[in-house]
Amino acid sequence: MANHNFYAVCPFGLETFLADEITRAGGRDIKPGKGGVSFYGDEGVAMNVCLWSRTASRVLMEVAHAEYWDTRDIHALAVKTPWEKYFSADHTIRVSANAQRCPLESLDFAVLRIKDGICDRFRDLAGRRPDVARHRPDVRIAAFLTYDRVTFYIDLAGEALFKRGWRLTHGEAPLKENLAAGLLMLAGWTPEQPLVDPFCGSGTIGIEAAHMAMNLAPGLYREFAFEKLENFDNEQFKELREDAMAMVNRHATVKIQCSDISSLVVEKAHENAMRAGLNDLIEDGRLSFTTGDAREVMPLEGENGVLIANPPYGEQSNPKSASIQSMMKVFADHLKGNFAGWTAWMLTSDRTLPSQMRLKAARKTVLFNGPLECRFFRFDMVAGSNRRKKDDEAESAQ
Repeated sequence: MANHNFYAVCPFGLETFLADEITRAGGRDIKPGKGGVSFYGDEGVAMNVCLWSRTASRVLMEVAHAEYWDTRDIHALAVKTPWEKYFSADHTIRVSANAQRCPLESLDFAVLRIKDGICDRFRDLAGRRPDVARHRPDVRIAAFLTYDRVTFYIDLAGEALFKRGWRLTHGEAPLKENLAAGLLMLAGWTPEQPLVDPFCGSGTIGIEAAHMAMNLAPGLYREFAFEKLENFDNEQFKELREDAMAMVNRHATVKIQCSDISSLVVEKAHENAMRAGLNDLIEDGRLSFTTGDAREVMPLEGENGVLIANPPYGEQSNPKSASIQSMMKVFADHLKGNFAGWTAWMLTSDRTLPSQMRLKAARKTVLFNGPLECRFFRFDMVAGSNRRKKDDEAESAQ
């Protein structure tokens, strides 16, 4: 198999975790950047990353790069690139472009010239050209332009990798699956720790946690664009998928409790989990979805655990709403009184959340939920809050 340079895209702030996943998949020369990780390897490595990465959004395979002065140079590179190694004129294509400090007046015109170059090459070689498809193309081609260099990539994922295949509809402001996985990794959660999500929405955090506990590859039940490419060995990928299937542990010991105040939302989250193959965990109570107010949710019995939540902020509601602020203050008081010894993590676009909750954040991480800049706050629920409550009760009894 041939070796290539690859670039894996991920949410900003999760690059270190993605680099670790690429290392486990067999990648070499791994270099984390901002919002992605470059690496080197063969097609098997890239297939493994697509299959196993919980944090990647896309995996791009570099096929050509060169310096350019104007769009004529970009068109010439598109004509010169041996696209026939990867797909035929029978495939449908789509071309997109991103740029950084690009001097060209129109990126759309650059995309058009790339399409023209690809079609010109196939006309010369095969006498016909591939069709362009706006939706669900067989091959997605991505161009990246800097001030003086252009690089062509083929997208190996197709649909974004955070689309695991179980979601039918999004909630009001859905948390992407790879960001949910990143939250669990940043929180240092392990299946041995009880996990609570009191604002579960579509159930993404709980579902991702369950899959992690089961060692279920996130790409196990979906298709990838590389399966249609000429240079990828589908028999090898079939073996990789079969190996991943054999590694699933459906008897994993885990305790995950998800809840939301809306019974309709909880019902949809439950349906999502069933489509995600978590029937066994739901039936025996290892994963639960219940209707309940976050201000009344109680910790799971046993050892101290982790609470991770994406409360109603940012796109979901007006973060300046007095009712939201009041609710979060009461929620924080509830945590102090009942979750002593637990670690609570909150993803929010409102930087004033700690002051609203009257809690001091032990740590904060900048993340992006789509285009929305957020903070992932860590709060350590110390046992002292419970001691004060017991002391108050003892004094009142005297």
